[in-house]
Amino acid sequence: MNDIKPQDDRTPEARAARRQLLETLRPRLERIERRSFLRQGLSLGALTMLSGCNLADGDAVDRVLLAMSRFNDRVQSLLFSKTTLAPTYAADRITKPFPFNAFYGIDDAPDIDGDTWKLELSGLVADKTPWTLDRLRALPQQSQITRLICVEGWSAIGQWSGVPFRTFLEHIGADLTARYVGIKCLDRYYSSIDMETALHPQTIITLDYGGSELPTGYGYPIRLRIPTKLGFKNPKYIGAMFVTNTYPGGYWEDQGYNWFSGS
Repeated sequence: MNDIKPQDDRTPEARAARRQLLETLRPRLERIERRSFLRQGLSLGALTMLSGCNLADGDAVDRVLLAMSRFNDRVQSLLFSKTTLAPTYAADRITKPFPFNAFYGIDDAPDIDGDTWKLELSGLVADKTPWTLDRLRALPQQSQITRLICVEGWSAIGQWSGVPFRTFLEHIGADLTARYVGIKCLDRYYSSIDMETALHPQTIITLDYGGSELPTGYGYPIRLRIPTKLGFKNPKYIGAMFVTNTYPGGYWEDQGYNWFSGS
């Protein structure tokens, strides 16, 4: 990247240099805007902040943008309420068909045998005994009709049923004062959420969709349904969970998406 340092912002040459500099940075900002800041005012904020930086230093740009992303995470976390519920809807509002979405096509969704599947547990958990689907179905169940909002700009309403995540975490003796719950999926996806979101009353381990067993396209055998977070924070095809105080990252989060991504 060229080192462009206008000496006087008032001169035509300086303004031209500034325009050239912004055009040079635009692809980089648009890429990070899509992934990190969910189209919520990054460009203006980033450009405003960047105007005070040495824009020729790519590492400095990354540090500024990372700091903004982490600031967004902190703000979203502070705004999050563990008692405020996401909107719910009547059954006639359900989107039909509910769309499939992943980083691959539906034909590549994992084909998992529910009879042999087990949920592995690790980390700050007292009882690490693996869980089967039958054991999960023996726990209290909850149903909700909520809207899933995708970072790509679409949303859909669906009916999800399963075990309140708080109930499950209490049952396995998870350290509820820990900072994170990490999730490993059987399609190479992985994610993590904060403990407050894990304990939110609408966060559930989903076993059913529309009153029937969760279809393959929606995450069989289990997925997390978190209506207070964006869709990519609702991992499917879960094979393992762990409780930790060490930041676990996530598939998209490690590529620049905001980690918290909720409200």
